[in-house]
Amino acid sequence: MGERIVGRIRRINGPVVEADGVRDAMMMELVQVGKGRLVGEIVKLDSGSALVQVYEDTTGVTPGENVYGTGMPLSVELGPGLIGTIYDGIQRPLERIRLATGTFIERGISIPGLDREKSWDFVPTCDTGEHVSPGAVVGTVQETSRVEHRVMVPPGVEGTIESIIPAGSCVADDEIAVISTFSGGEYRLTLVQRWPIRVPRPVHERRPIDEPLITGQRVIDTLFPLGKGGAVAIPGGFGTGKTMTQHAIAKWCDADIIVYIGCGERGNEMTDVLTDFRNLWIRGRGSVSWSEPS
Repeated sequence: MGERIVGRIRRINGPVVEADGVRDAMMMELVQVGKGRLVGEIVKLDSGSALVQVYEDTTGVTPGENVYGTGMPLSVELGPGLIGTIYDGIQRPLERIRLATGTFIERGISIPGLDREKSWDFVPTCDTGEHVSPGAVVGTVQETSRVEHRVMVPPGVEGTIESIIPAGSCVADDEIAVISTFSGGEYRLTLVQRWPIRVPRPVHERRPIDEPLITGQRVIDTLFPLGKGGAVAIPGGFGTGKTMTQHAIAKWCDADIIVYIGCGERGNEMTDVLTDFRNLWIRGRGSVSWSEPS
């Protein structure tokens, strides 16, 4: 995060902050607000003023404090280590925050979404001199006992592999390959890629839905069958069992990875997820990832 001041706070209204004197800023830019460097996002720009949505408690923030720009949109880190990690809504790892600050999350705390100290066994699948394009797999990492993480060339990068590390141990920020692009530059590839959250990850094609998803719930599989790759909604009133049905499907369905996003859930339901799913993951050596928006 940089020290670039893009404006000063004029007014605070709960999680919404108005700033004036704004310059050199862009829509949806990730910013840091006030002395506490609270994480926020510019949602409106108008004649030198900006409206910032802050994703932390703004208590104690006062008019006149600076708003710092980062020069990039709100993004997430993609790479090995996502599976099995519990995040808040802006990809802060809650378990590592607890170890660093205790039970309560301190305002302004910034911890990378992916562990920079954990080692991974990288196996290259390309050689020096090979031509690669977006989506090409340059190597693999065994992220869990069941999930192989494929390290791919990111969108917008195409060229020739100038160098690539041999098989062995590396950490997330290690340079694993250098790609000479057709424009004459160099792209240094690591295990971590940052990606804007509002930009869809590009895909080559969408496969037809032609295989059922076995949920493990006989009434659903018999009367309301689901397709792998499809979407489904469970409408219903309060207390009718929507979340519990979702839990049951997530526990027993025929899927390799479960991403659970708990938004507006009751505390006891999130507790069930964090305890039951963890036990299932440990016993089955499976692959579970959680996200809990703040």
